[in-house]
Amino acid sequence: MLAYTYVKQGDFQLLEKPRPALRGPGDAVVRVTLASICTSDLHIKHGFVPRAVPGVTVGHELVGVVEETGAAVTKVKPGDRVAVNVETFCGQCFFCKSGWVNNCTDPNGGWALGCRIDGGQAEFVRVPHADQGLDIIPETVTDRQALFVGDLLSTGYWAAQISEIRAGDTVLIIGAGPTGLCTLQCVQLYRPGKIILCEKDPARRAFARGCCPNAVVTDPEHAAQCVAEHSAHGGADAVIEAAGGEDTFELAWRCARPNAVVTVAAMYDRPQILPLPDMYGKNLIFKTGGVDGCHCDHILELIAEGKLNTETLITHTYPLRDIARAYECFENRADGVFKVAVAP
Repeated sequence: MLAYTYVKQGDFQLLEKPRPALRGPGDAVVRVTLASICTSDLHIKHGFVPRAVPGVTVGHELVGVVEETGAAVTKVKPGDRVAVNVETFCGQCFFCKSGWVNNCTDPNGGWALGCRIDGGQAEFVRVPHADQGLDIIPETVTDRQALFVGDLLSTGYWAAQISEIRAGDTVLIIGAGPTGLCTLQCVQLYRPGKIILCEKDPARRAFARGCCPNAVVTDPEHAAQCVAEHSAHGGADAVIEAAGGEDTFELAWRCARPNAVVTVAAMYDRPQILPLPDMYGKNLIFKTGGVDGCHCDHILELIAEGKLNTETLITHTYPLRDIARAYECFENRADGVFKVAVAP
């Protein structure tokens, strides 16, 4: 089968690999029907993910059809259309039972797919702990609608969930990339009074205005003023940092009101500074870390009910044999690209 493979830093290649087989009773083999490229894949390419294993098939945003299941799998069966979770988790350890599946103590726990074990930019993929890692797609939901459930939408849902948003709050989201826009849709579920979306790229600001007409869109230079104008207590009640840029962490805490929650959903490629003397007295609550993607079934229900719709984020579609061109387009933000779908 064809599989896009991390050969070494800076080098991905489309290679022929054996079709994956079941390795344990909890495994499933899924025929990939649609995949995508994530910024985290680019982080692997450029050496920002030390855990990534050379030789691994990349890709962790995908949907497909179950082909085979191990003897212990009870949730899905061959023929089921499924969304694949970005995280591998056992469901039984202390962290899983607490809802912190990103910290699963299984040897392949957390983000393994497309990083430490073969992922989904291929024709087939093996999914360990399939009862946790696969969710059946409702009949009324298309592959394109479900494509981001296991990663981007789970990240947005998690970020909104832990940010302690109350009805009427002012919420600032930094970054109008795919993570930011998925987060925005999930934030709307909490009925905030105002959502402010901050983005430095004019093209992404324009894209966001088309996708999210109810949000106030601004740039970093005017973000603090915009937040002050649309908040009642001198800053945002909740801030979600989904950009991971050079100055976005500082912007996040500076725009927060005292006693606000600042959630960092972004992945940084360098350390950030926590200047405690400068923020003394703001009494901020910081929440950080990788997504706990254990609500995919509910997210699929929300899509089926018309409460979430991220299909508009897919601007380009490529066949798997042309995935190198897809990466080039996505990484260089060419031709107005936002998210890319890859069809084997």
